[in-house]
Amino acid sequence: MPKKLSNALTPLAVKNAKPGSHSDGGGLRLIVKESGAKSWIYRFMLDGKSRDVGLGAAGKGGISLADARAARDELRLKVRAGIDPLAERDREAAEALAAQQAAKVAGVTFKAVAEAYIEANEDSWRNAKHRQQWKNTLSSYVYPVIGNLPVGEVDTPHVLQILEPIWKGKAETASRIRGRIETVLDAAKARGYRKGENPARWRGHLAQILPARTKLSRGHHKAMPYAEIPAFMGALRKREAMAALALEFTILTAARSGEVIGATWAEVDTVKAIWTIPAERMKAAKEHRVPLSPRAVEILEGLKPLGSEWLFPGAQGGKLSGMAMTMLLRRMKIDVTVHGFRSGFRDWAAECTGYAHEVAEMALAHTIENRVERAYRRGDLFDKRRRLMSDWATYCASGGAAGEKVTPIRGAA
Repeated sequence: MPKKLSNALTPLAVKNAKPGSHSDGGGLRLIVKESGAKSWIYRFMLDGKSRDVGLGAAGKGGISLADARAARDELRLKVRAGIDPLAERDREAAEALAAQQAAKVAGVTFKAVAEAYIEANEDSWRNAKHRQQWKNTLSSYVYPVIGNLPVGEVDTPHVLQILEPIWKGKAETASRIRGRIETVLDAAKARGYRKGENPARWRGHLAQILPARTKLSRGHHKAMPYAEIPAFMGALRKREAMAALALEFTILTAARSGEVIGATWAEVDTVKAIWTIPAERMKAAKEHRVPLSPRAVEILEGLKPLGSEWLFPGAQGGKLSGMAMTMLLRRMKIDVTVHGFRSGFRDWAAECTGYAHEVAEMALAHTIENRVERAYRRGDLFDKRRRLMSDWATYCASGGAAGEKVTPIRGAA
């Protein structure tokens, strides 16, 4: 039976060792590569299997022979106790990594994740107002409560602390804030900063605690009853301000105020009486053609001599202020919103005309909710919409007073 090696190597032997494997005994081996690089390994048997554990570099600047033997002896004791040094090393490495990640996550605040999310996504948000609302609502309502809190620690009580004070009085704002918190927390989870369910989730979670928005104030835009619009249009046409022309044009086209304020002459063909709003300026991100009634064209023709880039220029140059039409309504002591005139148009189309539902919806540039119908409806019903908008302009110019009986326009399918 061959004699077992014990302390077979010497420091000089380590220094002069040739490429190959050199045993020192007790499982300690010196590995020398062809490049001259040297390293120590400890070879052991456990559960009938031979395994190697690297101990580190050998030679100059590396682990000395004495230290390598000490490391071997420590590992031999563990093997005799049934401990796998490799498994133990992997476990310790995993624990160290987990501790490192935990420390990293603990330093990531909700505000940091939110700001990173906004920066990554705001270029895809077409509406500048939408981008600003994200920042403003988080700064005003969310950051004071959880802005500096580690995002992994945000829980339901924190979310409720933000939402409950405004859920009934500012239902629309609160609902949007909830959705933004949910989005930020989802982003944090995707990046590995938090685990578990999203505490801002509505369905099956907050819905069991907070009353549904539909049971609160719906927050609809204040609208003028369509029966009062002809009399209002008569009063509006007596005003010479640019805001009055812009508002009249907005009502006649049933467009959103932002679409009108941002309109340029490059979008308009007064000969064909068509206003084409590019996709990037539309809420649905889809190009929208608006048929212009004779009165709408007349308004634009009167503004052409101004030579501005914008259809409705401001007094100080550039486009008309976004608040100009709202301020005009206030001066006229009319308690409605500009957007509310779209509701008046929609009610009029439904109650006083025979036009199909989808014609009025497309006039408002609404997205068809039914996916199947949306997939098959390739056209934009432009000719039907032109007749609809012409009838609407005729109605608006009828001079009817509030409460006056309106004769429905029928037969215009």
